[in-house]
Amino acid sequence: MKRSEINRALKELEAMCAKHAVALPPFCHIPPAQWPELGREYDEIRDCMLGWDITDYGQGDFDHFGFSLITIRNGNRVLADKYPKVYAEKLLYLKEGQYAPNHFHWYKTEDIINRGGGNVLIRVYNSLPDEEIDYVSDVTVHTDGRMRIVPAGTQVRLTPGESIFIPQRLYHDFSVEPGTGPVLLGEVSQCNDDNTDNRFYPPVGRFPAIEEDEPPYRLLCSEYPPAREAEPKE
Repeated sequence: MKRSEINRALKELEAMCAKHAVALPPFCHIPPAQWPELGREYDEIRDCMLGWDITDYGQGDFDHFGFSLITIRNGNRVLADKYPKVYAEKLLYLKEGQYAPNHFHWYKTEDIINRGGGNVLIRVYNSLPDEEIDYVSDVTVHTDGRMRIVPAGTQVRLTPGESIFIPQRLYHDFSVEPGTGPVLLGEVSQCNDDNTDNRFYPPVGRFPAIEEDEPPYRLLCSEYPPAREAEPKE
């Protein structure tokens, strides 16, 4: 992705949050030039990958194949003694005509909540023991306290305020119902690890390769520089 494209996506997500009166935490507003000066007191942001996350999944077609996200809180299962949170929260933004690809998670379960805007369509499939997609068996779906059985490949429609529970190994993708406009989603889950806990089908990348055509508006969660080491005392 070009940096200008990432900057534009960041500002769109920022505007969508403001439109729906969602205030963002302070680390979402740290200027890129300030990050190299920040010490180890900010390690939780770095180690738990809090903050902005814009991706085209390596496909080079963000407006049709991409997602904009903010990780607001998270733990770290590898560094659980240091970061004992067992939960995570995200905001997700999807435009009309945009698609977030089919995948499941080995570890985390999650709720996806429509926080406002258009209607999101979440397609669901069970997975087979060999982790292939089960195109045949019906899927048990839990939406806002209601359990129902739907055919494989059903797109579950969530209007603002509605949510769906996504268990481990349930394949799911995201798109927007045409004509309803962009959607702001919430995600509440167990600890999130986008480096190791996504099985995409078919395989795609997770973080974008970036072409620097203008200065960054904000750093992405995968771009933070190391902490500035404290000056030695004389």
